[in-house]
Formats: sequence, structure tokens, C-alpha cells
Amino acid sequence: MDWEALWLTARLATIVSGILLVVSVPLAHWIVFSRRRWTFLVESIVSLPLVLPPTVLGFYLLMAMGTRSPLGRLWIDWTGHPLAFTFEGLVVASLFYSLPFAVQPIATAFSQIDPTLREASATLGAAPLRTFFRVVLPLSIEGVIAGAVLSFAHTVGEFGVVLMVGGNLPGVTRTVSIAIYDHVQALQYREATVTALFMLAFAFAVLLAVYGLRRRPLAAAPLA
Repeated sequence: MDWEALWLTARLATIVSGILLVVSVPLAHWIVFSRRRWTFLVESIVSLPLVLPPTVLGFYLLMAMGTRSPLGRLWIDWTGHPLAFTFEGLVVASLFYSLPFAVQPIATAFSQIDPTLREASATLGAAPLRTFFRVVLPLSIEGVIAGAVLSFAHTVGEFGVVLMVGGNLPGVTRTVSIAIYDHVQALQYREATVTALFMLAFAFAVLLAVYGLRRRPLAAAPLA
């Protein structure tokens, strides 16, 4: 087991899922409840990583982080080193790649809320922000948790985007998925098998958690 790659992957997924949780909740709220006609355009852009090949998305992100791009030059002026092929570059790329996996479960949960509950809250004089925290968010907590779990798991399993943007630098950008690829290329099938089994068990545990949330056994149980 490549513990260095495992730790780096866990750190990357934790940072990305934490940032996405902060970004995705207001974004999903705006997509679901906004009455602007061009909301579908933003929703389509958010969903692009679902249909784009990872290498295509990785290529465009790599170009955006290059030393000749405005973002790349700004990052160099700020930190003194390029953004591409760094851990920070992996974070930026993973945010774009895992964004729909955080936004869509939350948006689905928001869309299932009875509109009359929000209307009743407004009628009673509650401000929109208070309505969100007292009505919308508590009723959508399963979707929020599912979005956080799925974005974490999706970041853990990244390969194409990570390889394009971060390369394969041990201790810097070498994640678990790339470590498995390296083991196979080096004919180290035992090491690849151990790491792959760990990833399989992790993926299965994530699915159990997500589908278990959808069952909502606590909500269905009778009150004492």
C-alpha cells in the first residue's frame, strides 16, 4: 500500500469536498429557486464535467493554469511558482471536476421541498436567509450530506484530470489512482491488487452511505 499517495489523496478529497460544500449549497439554491431565464445555462456549465472526457477537461484546465495564462501569471506573481503540476493545481482542477457531484444531489433535495412551506415562512415575516436556515436546509440535509460524500468519493477516484494537471510527482501530485496505474505499468500486480481492493471497499462503503441516506429510516420511524 502506498501510504504517501493515500494520505495525499485523503487530504485532497477533504479540502475539495469542504470547499465544494460551501460553494454548492448557495449555487444549488440559486439554480432551483431563481426565476431568471438563463439559469439553465449555468446548470449546463456546472454539469459539463459529467459528459466531457476527463482528458479534455484536464487539457483546458492545464492551459488555464499555464504560465502564459492570466491565472497562471497571477499565481506566479503571488506565490513565486507555477500552478500546474502542484498540489494547489490539483485542488483547483478537482473543484471543477467534482462540482456537479456536489451540486446535483443538493439541487434535487431543494427541488423536492414543498413550495408552500417557503411561502408560509415568508408570510410569517421571516427573511429569506432565515427561511433558508430554518426551513430549506433542515429539510434538505440528506441531499447536502450526499453531495459532500459523493464529491469526496469522486475526488478520491480521479485519474485523467489529475494526470493531466498534476502529472505524477510522488508526495506532491501522485494520488492513489495514479499509484495503481504505476504499479500495473511496473508489473507490480500484488501492490496494484491491494490498493485496488482498498479502493473497491471504499467505493462500496460510499454507495452504502448514500443509498442508506435515501432510505431515511429515522424519518419513517414512528415517534415515541
